[in-house]
Amino acid sequence: MGVRVAVAGASGYAGGELLRLITGHPDLEAGPLTAAASAGTPVTQAHPHLTLLAGRAFEALDPAELAAADLVFLALPHEESAAVSAALPAEVPVVDLSASFRLADPRAWAAYYRTPHAGQWCYGLPELPGARERIAGARRVAAPGCYATAAILALAPLLAAGLADPGDIVIVAASGTSGAGRSPSAALLGTEVMGSMSAYQAGGTHRHTPEIEQALRAAAGGAEVVVSFTPALAPMPRGILATCTARLCHPGTTTGDLRDALAAAHDGEPFVRLLPEGCWPATGATVGSNAAHLQAAADAHTGRAVVVAALDNLGKGAAGQAVQAANLMLGLPETAGLSSQGVAP
Repeated sequence: MGVRVAVAGASGYAGGELLRLITGHPDLEAGPLTAAASAGTPVTQAHPHLTLLAGRAFEALDPAELAAADLVFLALPHEESAAVSAALPAEVPVVDLSASFRLADPRAWAAYYRTPHAGQWCYGLPELPGARERIAGARRVAAPGCYATAAILALAPLLAAGLADPGDIVIVAASGTSGAGRSPSAALLGTEVMGSMSAYQAGGTHRHTPEIEQALRAAAGGAEVVVSFTPALAPMPRGILATCTARLCHPGTTTGDLRDALAAAHDGEPFVRLLPEGCWPATGATVGSNAAHLQAAADAHTGRAVVVAALDNLGKGAAGQAVQAANLMLGLPETAGLSSQGVAP
């Protein structure tokens, strides 16, 4: 018998990816799988690729049933996640994939969300300094957002090394359509998305902005961080490609200096790959994996650092990252059930 884990919100894309990883995990087994609007529906109707769960049906969301598991994954909208987590006993380990518990500052929350601030949990990005120990000792962990993960892995090492100006950061990132969730939308119809890219929530309105600034502020030793973030929708099911730039602090900083900082920060990381110089990240190389691929260049013409990050928004950007944190919380090998290798073509 493995560690029994529950998934609330199991019918969505992130929930489905969680189920795929759980069924392939050597130490986990699927406990309650809830999906309020789909209660009674076979799991394979929503996720036909998950044949190992044939015969299972989604259940109604009951906090008491969730609490009987050894660990609970919450793959719910933030307004639902906060309410469900409040109904779970404090001793039950929980990994929340929503934004509910990522932000420390209630004012930052109020600026981007309409619900009350529910507080902050341990931030579940293991690659940050000291994060593994904090995650391993936590009962409540907030999994980072997909865009935020890409931006933080790309920029935090440069800010910590004093190579990049925290007050002048620009991020332009494209995401696959699964990042918008599974709810029907005319803007996500195949005929609208195929052959087209479009920006959305531009002008500093995207909700991952304060999350990125919060993490980068810590990396910069508390210095003020200003991020201009523009997301875009790309005609692909999954993946994120983030181009992150920041003004260089010192004239003469080279590409080698930037790569050295990234290499030092991510040396030995099982899921972060600094690609060979001149090889740029591509979303297709990370599909189906928990990997993040990075590359950097110093733009001497503009005096800016450029770091490009690619990851699977449902993998390292959501479900894979949540399983990585759960492994640490449960005392399991951090890499259990996860792969750094993508699927191609």
